[in-house]
Amino acid sequence: MSLHRVYHRFSCSPPYSLTLLSHKLSPFSLPLHPPALLKLPLRPPSRPMRFHSVSASSRLPKLAPLASLSEKVVGDSNGSSTSEIEDTEGNGYCLPPKEIRDIVDAPPLPVLSFSPQRDKILFLKRRSLPPLSDLAKPEEKLAGIRIDGNCNARSRMSFYTGIGIHCLMDDGTLGPEKEVHGFPDGSKINFVSWSRDGHHLSFSIRGDEDDESNSKMKLWVADVETGNARPLFQSPDLYLNAIFDNFVWVDDSTLLVCTIPATRGAPPKKPLVPSGPKIQSNEEQSVIQVRTFQDLLKDEYDADLFDYYCTSQLVLVSLDGKMKPIGPPAVYTSMDPSPDRKYFMITSIHRPYSFIVPCGRFPKKVDLWTCNGKFVRELCDLPLAEDIPIAFNSVRKGKRSINWRADKPSTLYWAETQDGGDAKVEVSPRDIIYTEPAEIVNGEQPEVLHVLDLRYGGISWCDDSLALVYESWYKTRRTKTWVIAPGNKEITPRILFDRSSEDAYSDPGSPMMRRTDNGTYVIAKIKKEDEGTFLLLNGSGATPEGNVPFLDLFDINTGNKERIWESDKEKYFETVVALMSDNGEGELPIDQLKVLTSKESKTENTQYYIQSWPDKKAVQITNFPHPYPQLAALQKEMIKYQRKDGVQLTATLYLPPSYDPSKDGPLPCLVWSYPGEFKSKEAAGQVRGSPNEFAGIGPTSALLWLARGFAILSGPTIPIIGEGDEEANDRYVEQLVASAEAAVEEVIRRGVADSNKIAVGGHSYGAFMTANLLAHAPHLFCCGIARSGAYNRTLTPFGFQNEDRTLWEATGTYVEMSPFMSANKIKKPILLIHGEEDNNSGTLTMQSDRFFNALKGHGALCRLVILPFESHGYSARESIMHVLWETDRWLQQYCVNNLEKSVSLDPTNDEAPKETKDAALSASGGGPNRGLEQDGSHLTPRSLL
Repeated sequence: MSLHRVYHRFSCSPPYSLTLLSHKLSPFSLPLHPPALLKLPLRPPSRPMRFHSVSASSRLPKLAPLASLSEKVVGDSNGSSTSEIEDTEGNGYCLPPKEIRDIVDAPPLPVLSFSPQRDKILFLKRRSLPPLSDLAKPEEKLAGIRIDGNCNARSRMSFYTGIGIHCLMDDGTLGPEKEVHGFPDGSKINFVSWSRDGHHLSFSIRGDEDDESNSKMKLWVADVETGNARPLFQSPDLYLNAIFDNFVWVDDSTLLVCTIPATRGAPPKKPLVPSGPKIQSNEEQSVIQVRTFQDLLKDEYDADLFDYYCTSQLVLVSLDGKMKPIGPPAVYTSMDPSPDRKYFMITSIHRPYSFIVPCGRFPKKVDLWTCNGKFVRELCDLPLAEDIPIAFNSVRKGKRSINWRADKPSTLYWAETQDGGDAKVEVSPRDIIYTEPAEIVNGEQPEVLHVLDLRYGGISWCDDSLALVYESWYKTRRTKTWVIAPGNKEITPRILFDRSSEDAYSDPGSPMMRRTDNGTYVIAKIKKEDEGTFLLLNGSGATPEGNVPFLDLFDINTGNKERIWESDKEKYFETVVALMSDNGEGELPIDQLKVLTSKESKTENTQYYIQSWPDKKAVQITNFPHPYPQLAALQKEMIKYQRKDGVQLTATLYLPPSYDPSKDGPLPCLVWSYPGEFKSKEAAGQVRGSPNEFAGIGPTSALLWLARGFAILSGPTIPIIGEGDEEANDRYVEQLVASAEAAVEEVIRRGVADSNKIAVGGHSYGAFMTANLLAHAPHLFCCGIARSGAYNRTLTPFGFQNEDRTLWEATGTYVEMSPFMSANKIKKPILLIHGEEDNNSGTLTMQSDRFFNALKGHGALCRLVILPFESHGYSARESIMHVLWETDRWLQQYCVNNLEKSVSLDPTNDEAPKETKDAALSASGGGPNRGLEQDGSHLTPRSLL
């Protein structure tokens, strides 16, 4: 699962960005993402990366009173809400205290997008939290995706409410806003994209979803100079099909569009009486192991419904409205024009479908067409891939990762596995990279570009003399970067970097990319006075004192580096977001270098600057207001401490702004975290993140309870380490408890946390952690909050999280790790919250249902809250406010008002672990930790919003 931070960040296009469903990322889109997550890595991940949202800091002018009353939400017909006072056991949606509610309801900052020429910026306006009525709309759950049949798009899409255009003036400031106009009031805007010349915008519009014909998406274009917008299709009955890819600019005046076929009729009707039983068979005795996917096809009716909604007709349409249908209707999933815009690579999926894997594994066909829709040839037709092994680095058989070379007009490249896709097979080479021109003239065979012993992870192209090839292997965390000369076979490939992907301190950074005249991105070569080939390496700069981002001038031939920019590490956290002087061909003179940077501090939210060489003058181009000015100066410290086995741990400690431990005494404390797996103690102990980062508070962030007088220990490191041949999870409980003990002991030693009033919480795998801690470390915490977790690992028998052994291969590990199996040991109050429509692999809602019944069957103090219509993350305002109310009520009753004397923190109690006794003694002025100083290092919080 991946959730983004809720305050404004820039990002850039591929290769800098991650796609958001709510908008179309043009090469210059700058949506909400931390820059650190967006840079093209020198070691692309060997499996889909999981990003966890970052909780953040706050400030209060004074501590708010700990109210005992709550408010009940009363929804009106428009989905808005009012409130009334209610007793704590009432039914209905409730509101948290006002000091929390005001932070969550703060208006969102816009998403920004630069034009291709970097001379204009879009401000894409957003609304606040959506009403529950948005989630309550009917949706179809088919083949791993959820579809809104009314608008023929993915359900639950966010959207923009308006588009503002600003010119970037010569002095670096922004000109006045020009509003894009012409579309109906209340329109929902998605998939905003620039034309290559920057003169036009394309985007989709949908209106009132109660009107079936008006709710479907229509394609609009806007003139950037005037701001005037208009529908692109002359026919009012032509609509976008936005289930998969929806439209792409072919050239400056033409788009290729996925439309709903004009001949499509009504959706298929579910038969009242089935034609027969549902049958699945494995009479061939194939070994097929799959994780716990959800929303899969259930029968032939579902398959017909999938075809109905996902089938598109491709149409070429020009800005004057002229259109030309091309190709037959099919389930098209992507349309990728060649850099010279002469060809399209068209990907589609087809039957036979599967009832056990999502559509990403359905049979896939990749064809080559000319830009006017003429079929050229078939690149591949891959069969159904139900049998991909669950081991990490296992892949699909056949051609994969087919792409256009960014530095050539129309040259293709791809990888093919040599191990049958099975990571457990030992073979050399493991992957081969091939390349060939779009059109084969004399029957030439594909050319071998490079061979790899690890798993292929991508290529950064520059020109015929330079490209960087990445490979990695998850089991060993090894990652390599190769330097190759694609146009010269006489030059032997060589390894540029060979390192552990876990070793943040040795990360050399990522090459910065420039935009070509064709709109693609290639490695930027920098020209200096002396000879040599220089690149720009943009790195996070992890150090034992925190991240200090940098920009290095790197000689690709000698490996010599010159640091030409570095973040101010004393007060600010700065990052290089994108290269601004990237338009054009050839080498970029160093004295013409221009980059976009971000700058923030503990109390100042992120602003953006353009920094130019040679004088390195920085001009501020944004002036965003503080998203919650009432929280502008909390206390934040990155702390470092040790686990009993010597592993270095880090966390971020947040305290209310006016709090003084010597005067105010210890506070109730909320610990919020998420475990992570490592292969070495050294890597687990490295510091990641910066003490100067601004804290963005998300709608369900643990930091909201700073407003209620809590100390918050955010993201304490919970490393689960499996060195050598050992698997990390074989000692999961032992390491989990040891990490939690160290964290609790540290906040007690500092005198900021009341030993009897420490709560623990987490989301998803953090909820799994929470339940395990209450079962195996009841001496540490007074209560817990577990959201959207999985608690019985026998329900995910073919792997979970980073565990790729099956239940039958590691039965003891699965059982021992499952808090469901230890429900009889949980004696502290636990609040379980889960979305009723959770679609995340493994965390089906049944996990919380069954865990609650197990707890109740042993007389545990527990509460289960199921949120209607919500998925793995919560989005509706009513749901989020109620989650906050439930959490606040739980913390007030079982943490703030906890009168139980904690056994764990009584140094005279013989049942308490020695480490806990030491911590308690230290908190009172004695014990082995007295006089120890902390050096303020930190791991970026991984708590889920």
